[in-house]
Amino acid sequence: MNAPDLNTPATPNGVNGKHRDISYRLDQLTELSRALGNSRDIPLLLERILLTAKDITQADGGTLYRIDEASNSLMFYISVNDTLKMHQGGSSGQAISIPNIALTLADGQPNLAAVAAYAANTRESVNIPDVYQATGFNFNGMRMFDEKYGYHSQSFLTVPMQDHEGELVGVLQLINALDPATGAPIPFSETDQHFIEALASQAAMAMANQQLIYRLENLFESLIKLINIGIGEKSPHTGRHCEQVPELAMMIAEAAHDTTEGPLADFRMTEADRRELWVAGLLHDCGKISTPTHIVEKATKMETIFDRIHLVDTRYEVLKRDAEIRVLQEKLALGALLTPDKAAELDARLQAEIALMDDERAFLHKSNVGTEGMKPEDQQRVLEIAERQWRGPDGKMRKLLDDEEAGNLRIRAGTLNDAERQIINNHIVITIKMLESLPWPKQLARVTEYAGGHHERMDGKGYPKGLKREQMSVQARIMAVADIFEAVTAADRPYKRGNTLNEAVDILAGFKARDHIDPDLFDLFVKHRIYEKYAAKFMHDSQIDEVDLSRIPGDWS
Repeated sequence: MNAPDLNTPATPNGVNGKHRDISYRLDQLTELSRALGNSRDIPLLLERILLTAKDITQADGGTLYRIDEASNSLMFYISVNDTLKMHQGGSSGQAISIPNIALTLADGQPNLAAVAAYAANTRESVNIPDVYQATGFNFNGMRMFDEKYGYHSQSFLTVPMQDHEGELVGVLQLINALDPATGAPIPFSETDQHFIEALASQAAMAMANQQLIYRLENLFESLIKLINIGIGEKSPHTGRHCEQVPELAMMIAEAAHDTTEGPLADFRMTEADRRELWVAGLLHDCGKISTPTHIVEKATKMETIFDRIHLVDTRYEVLKRDAEIRVLQEKLALGALLTPDKAAELDARLQAEIALMDDERAFLHKSNVGTEGMKPEDQQRVLEIAERQWRGPDGKMRKLLDDEEAGNLRIRAGTLNDAERQIINNHIVITIKMLESLPWPKQLARVTEYAGGHHERMDGKGYPKGLKREQMSVQARIMAVADIFEAVTAADRPYKRGNTLNEAVDILAGFKARDHIDPDLFDLFVKHRIYEKYAAKFMHDSQIDEVDLSRIPGDWS
C-alpha cells in the first residue's frame, strides 16, 4: 500500500480533484480528537466518528458496527445514507432492524465471507473499488439492499476499529465515495484509507478509555452494593436504611437546588455534585459492617447473644419453688399442731409472695422493652428488685440482678447501654476511616465529608468531630436530616416501632428546636412537603396520617 500523497495542491474551494484537501481533513481529525477527549457520551461520539469519516472521504453513506459480545457478532449501530435520506440508530431514534453479522460460522471457523466480519477477524482494512466486480466476498445482502431501495452500491471502505492493545471495538464501513464534480461513485483512494485508519485507531483508543472509565465506575458502584449487601445480610433493617437515606437525601437536595428564595437560594448542583451526594448516601453507614450484630440488632435491654430476661425468669422460678419448699417444711415441722386455719394462713402468705414475684417479673419484662423514656421511679424500682436474694446453683446466695443487668434494665431510652452506644457511635469513626483510605477522584473528593457528617449537630454537640453548622457543607447537613427522618419512620427496627408521619415530623421539629439539625433544611423539608413524597415511596399505609403543621412554629403556607 502506497503512502498518501500529501503534496497535491488544493483547489480554492477546498477540493483537489476527487478528494478534500489535506488541511481540511487534518482540521476535522483535530476537532474529532478534541471531542473524543472532552465527551463521555459514547453513543454521540460514535455518531460523530461515522459522520466525520463520511465527510472527509465525501462518502454517500456509512455504517458503524459495534461488537455484541453475547452473540459474538457485529451489531449495526448507526447507518446513514445521504442519497436515500436514511438515518438509523444513533440520535435518529429509529431502530435498525438489520440482523447482526456473525463473526464465527457454525463450525467455529471465522466468518471471512462478509466484508465487515472479515475486517473484524483479520484486523485488516478492505478497500473495494466496485463490489459488483469483486470476488471472494458474499454481497448477497448488499444486492438485496440495492434492489429494495433502488440504490447502486459501488465502492466500499471497511476499517476495523481496534485499540492500542489490538482489542476490537467496532468496524467502520463507508460506501460510495462521490466525485465532487459529477456526484458519481468513485473508488476510495489510498489517502482516504490512511485517514480513515488513523481516525478509526484514534477513535477506538478514546472509546476504550471511556469504556474503561465506565467499567471502573460500574465496578466502584458494585463494590458499594457489595458492602451494603454485606450489611444487609448482617442486619436487614440497616441494609434498607443504607438504601433509603440516599433517596431521601436526594429529595431534599433537589428541593434545595430548585428553591429561588431564602437562605438556600444560592444552592445549586451539577450532575457530578448529585452523584457525589448519592455515593455519600450509599456509604454513610458503611462502618456498621464492623459493628457486632448483637448490638446492631439489640431488640431488648437485656439482649446480648440472647435475651437474658429469660435467665431472670428462671431465677424467679427458683425463688417460687424455694418459697413453696419453705411453706411445706413449716407445715411438716408443725406436724399434729398444723390446724386448717394455720395451713390456710401459710398458703395465703405463699400466694401473696408468689403474686409479688409475678408482679416484679412482669415489671422487669416491661422494663426490658426499649421506650422513649423510662421514669425515674421505675429506674429506682429496678434497683430495689435487684437486691432480692436467690440461691444459685452453687448454693450461694446472690442478688437477683447483678450490677450490669440492673444497669441495662434501667436504660432511660432505647435498648443500648452507654458502652454499647459508644460502640454504635463508633461506626461513624470506622466509616470515615474506611472512606479516607480510598483514593477518591476529584469529582468524588467530598464523599467522606458528606457521609461522615450525618451525626454532627448544629450546636457542635454531635460526633465524631463536634462540628458546628458553619463548619459543615449543605450536603452534610442534608445527610443528617435524611438519616434521622428515615430512622424515626422505619417500621422494621427490632427495638422500636415505626412512628407515624405526623409523629416523625413532630420529632424532627424537636430536633430543630434543640439546634440538632439545620433549621433552614427543616423548613424546606416541611414547606415542600418532602415528607409526603418519602412516605408515599417508603412508608407503610398504616403509618401515613395527616400532619398537623399548626403545632409546629413557622409559616407553612
